Order: sequence, then structure tokens, then C-alpha cells
Amino acid sequence: MPVRKADAIWEGTLKEGAGAMKFGSGAYDGAFSYASRFEDAPGTNPEELIGAAHAGCFSMFLSALLGKDGYTPTRIETTAKVYLEAGPEIAKIELNTKATVPGLDEAKFQEYANNAKAGCPVSKALASVDIQLNATLV
Repeated sequence: MPVRKADAIWEGTLKEGAGAMKFGSGAYDGAFSYASRFEDAPGTNPEELIGAAHAGCFSMFLSALLGKDGYTPTRIETTAKVYLEAGPEIAKIELNTKATVPGLDEAKFQEYANNAKAGCPVSKALASVDIQLNATLV
């Protein structure tokens, strides 16, 4: 399996400084600051990137689990809300997913979604965080 890489640079003090994060693949390069992390200023932040990673990982893992049993999802759309609280610490991640899976009933879908939440590599890496799942079959 490949090793993935990302880089970050920070210059200056916590509140007045600024930084940049980029993916080794070149797919993303963006600025971040105290204000983009702890306030509502333009730019990204580590929590937003964790949310994107978690939403993507969960969606792919759910698709893999479904496909293994012969179900072909038409679409899986997941949003991850990452809650940063005092400390600072990531206190909770809320995964909200909607999926269209022909031939699958609601009860079985919930089982697959919960297994994906528990088994996706990003969920496993974030095992110390409260991860909540709201899954809807559409």
C-alpha cells in the first residue's frame, strides 16, 4: 500500500502567524490561520481536512462493504461535522450520509452503515473521538 504525505508550514506566533498545508499529490494547497481555525475567517483548518478525509473514507468503505455482498450503490453522499471544543480538542464527529442503494432495505442499510463507521481506516485512527452516525437510505 502507498504511503501518503502532506506538508504544513507555520510562520509566526499563534494568533498573528499564518500557515499553509498541502497534499503530496498536489491536489490541494491552502492557507490556514488562527482565525480560520478558531473563528470564522477565510482559509482552511486541520479539522476541516479531517472531516473531508473521514467523509471520503466512510463513503468508500460503505461502498466496498455493499459491493462485497452484491449491492451496487448509485450514490453515497456524506458530510462530516467536526466539533472542536476548548482544550482545544476534537470532541465529536458527526457523519451524515445519504445513500441510494437499489434492492436494499432500511434495516440492512443501517447495519452496513454502522459497520462502515466502525471499520473505515479514518474512524479507526480517530477511535478516541465520539463518532456519531446519521444514515439515510434514499
